[in-house]
Amino acid sequence: MRADRLVSLVLLLRQRGRLTADTLARELEVSTRTVLRDIEALSAAGVPVYAERGRHGGFMLSPGFRTDLTGLNHDEAIALLVAGSRRGAQAFGLGSALASAMLKVVDALPEGYRDTAAGLAERVLIDPEADLLSRRLVTEEVPDPIAAEIRRAVFAGHKLRIHYAAMDQTPKWRTVDPIGLVTVRDLGYLLATRSGADRTYRLSRIVAAEELAEPAQRPERVDLDRAWQERSTRFRTGGDQVTVVVRVNPSRREDLVDTTLAVLAEEADADGWLRLEVTFQDSRHAEWALWQIGTDAEALAPQWLRTSLRNRAAAIATRYGDSSST
Repeated sequence: MRADRLVSLVLLLRQRGRLTADTLARELEVSTRTVLRDIEALSAAGVPVYAERGRHGGFMLSPGFRTDLTGLNHDEAIALLVAGSRRGAQAFGLGSALASAMLKVVDALPEGYRDTAAGLAERVLIDPEADLLSRRLVTEEVPDPIAAEIRRAVFAGHKLRIHYAAMDQTPKWRTVDPIGLVTVRDLGYLLATRSGADRTYRLSRIVAAEELAEPAQRPERVDLDRAWQERSTRFRTGGDQVTVVVRVNPSRREDLVDTTLAVLAEEADADGWLRLEVTFQDSRHAEWALWQIGTDAEALAPQWLRTSLRNRAAAIATRYGDSSST
């Protein structure tokens, strides 16, 4: 870990020039005392770092000093920077490692492109925390020690013991054979098998994890994309899911689709509205989703859903119909 921090320190000085110990401490998330010790270690190792005293002083590298990193070209480095700005790494506990890697990517650029890449964050915003309607995106934090233990087991091919809290259940210990990690809309999942049966675990619900020495029972090669698609299909077609036929104003189609498990069929009606056959997790999910869209959608089937929505609308109309008595 210290070696990575020393590299990050050198890269910060290369890219920003003179920096104070306090600024370096904030960037590296360590104490000022740790920064001073790291500066001494770099000097002892022959890195030409020196201090300038005074009001505008700080630490600097000798002009012309350059680290020997990868030789990425401009477009390759920009592509990595854009990919690295996504929050998927956070789901696997790799946020700090990603920040360090991005410093190295910028440093690897040819001299003439470095300023352009360094300013990329000011020109491109990937997946902001809220959309244009101020709806905040769902993000879940996984403690670094837990994420690290899961990653080690997945990459080493070892069995994994997890303390998992399934929805509305008390956490229980399980020993699983990890297959891979998947992130979807900033939510992380562990794909595994347990006693030979496929299992999918949400990382945020793992409250403790322990990598075991025993090798995992899993295929040498796996098509993770196909495995995820198969499990998604089983999830959508199992349990208490309900199928609904609904008409929706085209301007609200995405609002509807975003709440469904799957779109089974879609066609345009003569009036320009869209007719969709969709599935929801259960009856409460279906009623909630259609209610959010209001008069821009109409449930055609099943009848119980139409009745439920009508009764809810009637209750609202009664509540707000006559305010003269209050």
